[in-house]
Amino acid sequence: MVASAARLTLVLGSFALAATTAWTPPARAIAEVPASLPDQAFWHLVTGASEAGGTFSSNNWVSNELVFQTVLPDLVTRVARGGVYLGVGPDQNFTYIVGLRPSIAFIVDIRRQNMLQHLLFKAIIELSPTRVEFASRMFSRPRPSGIEVNATPDAILSAIAQQEPDQRLYRQTLTQALDLLKRKRGFGLTPDDEGTNEYVLRTFFEFGPDLTYSPIPMRGASFGALRLAASSPYPSFAELMNETDGRGVNRAYLASEPSYKVLREMQQKNLIVPLVGDFGGGKALRAVGKWVRDHNAIVTTFYTSNVEQYLFQNNVWREYYDNVAALPLDRSSTFIRSYFPGQFRGRAMPDRQGGVRPPPELPAAANAMPLPSATLLCSIQELLAAVKAGRIENYFDVIDLSMGQK
Repeated sequence: MVASAARLTLVLGSFALAATTAWTPPARAIAEVPASLPDQAFWHLVTGASEAGGTFSSNNWVSNELVFQTVLPDLVTRVARGGVYLGVGPDQNFTYIVGLRPSIAFIVDIRRQNMLQHLLFKAIIELSPTRVEFASRMFSRPRPSGIEVNATPDAILSAIAQQEPDQRLYRQTLTQALDLLKRKRGFGLTPDDEGTNEYVLRTFFEFGPDLTYSPIPMRGASFGALRLAASSPYPSFAELMNETDGRGVNRAYLASEPSYKVLREMQQKNLIVPLVGDFGGGKALRAVGKWVRDHNAIVTTFYTSNVEQYLFQNNVWREYYDNVAALPLDRSSTFIRSYFPGQFRGRAMPDRQGGVRPPPELPAAANAMPLPSATLLCSIQELLAAVKAGRIENYFDVIDLSMGQK
């Protein structure tokens, strides 16, 4: 069940700090973020800061970034605890959150389904005091016996995978999750929202810990025959939970009970806030920035995945960087971004000399992976300065800066 990326991560680790000069962060960021959010305030943020939902070409159930942990050893030395975390996508954010220990986290995604999936995660995590109970509920498999409290993620998820999916447990979990969100928390989910959460949980039920980034088409498709072939390049949920940081340490949110406890306490305190928003839109990021500024806090980390490539394709990247520039930042504020060069195979972009240039290259070890990618760090302020100076014209310029090639 383990798909180690150790042969790659040591090579990619050299990229992590190349874009910025080293410095020693303060012991804790100065902030006035509340220790918890009342339910009404949380839901007001979710609804008030969100934009109209948009579309994307896949469901993004789990990450497709096998090596996303590799930046954490460097990231935790440059980003102070107690800042504000921004992210996008599904539960890979949880691994960054438990590693960085922000005071609050906002997860902004263009798909409303992602926001609702995070609310489902929230409910199931709150209902589940341990990792085994979480996995049992999330995948609708009976809780296996004999799993010790300090068991590895591999042991837990292997045992869960051996259990048959249980329709009764699936229905019970869905009922309990919706009851927690609607009755206990008072969140105003619509009937369509409830249907989406049923669809999400059903997908985790059908695929179990083998669930990947996008094993089925969008909502409305049937299950079963649409499973990905065994040669799929996408890592499974189980593989992602068993990966390491490239230095032999598994930092996933299911790596240990203490890590899971950090995540669960943040969910119980309403400190992981999912929003619907377009990075290049006029509302969500601006609303987050205002909230952070009003609470005398700093955005210390912004995980963008590879969203920026689509913002450049849609020519809204300037609006996006204007939104980022409006966030409260300091010199520690750091982008985490993913780069998939295979998506640009055979394509070139204009350069500033009037010619064309190919995609930035990854090391040979990365190109040998089934789904070659790299996770990179970059100073937010340095990138914004490059945008202002006219040194950013396309997505490859952003990747170059992140790799320290400029």
